[in-house]
Amino acid sequence: MVKLTKIYTRTGDDGTTGLADGTRRSKHDLRIACYGTIDEANAALGLARAMLDGGSAPSDKASDILSEIVMRLQNDYFDLGADLATPDPEMEGALRVTDVQVTRLESEIDLLNNELDALESFILPGGTLAAGYLHLARTITRRAERELCAAIEAGDSAISPEARQFVNRASDLLFVAARAANNNGKSDILWQPGLNR
Repeated sequence: MVKLTKIYTRTGDDGTTGLADGTRRSKHDLRIACYGTIDEANAALGLARAMLDGGSAPSDKASDILSEIVMRLQNDYFDLGADLATPDPEMEGALRVTDVQVTRLESEIDLLNNELDALESFILPGGTLAAGYLHLARTITRRAERELCAAIEAGDSAISPEARQFVNRASDLLFVAARAANNNGKSDILWQPGLNR
């Protein structure tokens, strides 16, 4: 269990941050950027949950299920952050994202998608406040995925395939979750190509 007794340490004043294995890296390191971006997405998820839990609509069974899915994703985002904060693949006891978490995301995507009508156009982010925040979390998650892939391409071979798959599935989940928060897609705003030409 994590126990924080002091919030500031001054150790990051030199532009580096400490990882779980004790090494220090620049705060603009791609691995650090990725888990920072996941943290940013998690904050947007917190706003979405606040809306789902009565902030913008009365609670019902569908919004309760969606809120539970989002809360599980928030917890998994911390798991992913812990995984990325531990670059040593051999570190004993390190928390890692697993294929079970990836499979659960796929099941949740299928569960939500079964209630949605097929799309006939791309949709514009928006609709309900909860959907707007879920779209925001989705786009932030896609940025984290780009940073993760850039880190791998730059030679960070310790990032697992499961972590990469997890981030990809998470953004897919957030897309269908946003549609679910938009009255199962009935409040989606469709893109109209060339509308303002």
